[in-house]
Amino acid sequence: MKQRIDDLEVRYAFQEDTVRQLDEVVRQLGDEVRDLRREVQELRAQLAEAPQGGGVNKLEDEKPPHY
Repeated sequence: MKQRIDDLEVRYAFQEDTVRQLDEVVRQLGDEVRDLRREVQELRAQLAEAPQGGGVNKLEDEKPPHY
């Protein structure tokens, strides 16, 4: 009976440590998702402010450098 209790205590301690590690990972991922959402919002705002066509010069419209 004593061995069984010891085994359960070891399992509990291992699970408790695993839960703490997983909690830290979830917190880090949550922070990363928050940062990425903010970045996407900023990019959407920049895109909305950009002139039609995205402000990107097309290569077909540019003169070659030797002209």
